[in-house]
Amino acid sequence: MKRDDRQIRHFAEHLLHSGVGALSEHERRSLARIARRIQASNTDPNANLLSEEGITFGERLSDRVAEFGGSWKFIILFSFVLVAWAVLNTEVLRNEAFDPYPYVFLNLVLSMTAALQAPIIMMSQNRQAARDRLTMIRDFEVNLKSEASIADLHKRFDHLTWQVLSDLDQIKRSLRVAEGAESAAPAAAPQAGAGAERTS
Repeated sequence: MKRDDRQIRHFAEHLLHSGVGALSEHERRSLARIARRIQASNTDPNANLLSEEGITFGERLSDRVAEFGGSWKFIILFSFVLVAWAVLNTEVLRNEAFDPYPYVFLNLVLSMTAALQAPIIMMSQNRQAARDRLTMIRDFEVNLKSEASIADLHKRFDHLTWQVLSDLDQIKRSLRVAEGAESAAPAAAPQAGAGAERTS
């Protein structure tokens, strides 16, 4: 291990045990800049969950099934199939029905459909939850950066304000000095004239 690496590791362990209370304000600002840089460059290994390119065929299929299963199109189509099944086996085929009332085969098909559809929808919901979590983490990082930028702007604005106030104070002092010099000059002129009359 290099000497610099050992020093950095020793410093990190020291910070973990003692905290930042013993550091100066300049050192804290430097550490805050390093932390912001690390957060900005940190990439999540699961970031491909947010993009459509990194998902598998099964994940894409589960998204499509969940999207279709939660739509009015699916409800209307499924209701039409159920009504057609009942009418076909009750009225049209009557004695030759392949699934007479109480529609045992239809119950089996519905149970199998529900058994397959539920885990597929749960897969899609898990992926959506992971995407939401990653989005929330990224939003939090953006908020941290924005907060740091706003704090930096406040510091700069305060510094500029104090600088302007200091300049105004210096201008006021120089004006007072100039006014004092102007008021002292006319008072000195009559005294010089009186001295000249006495000598004559």
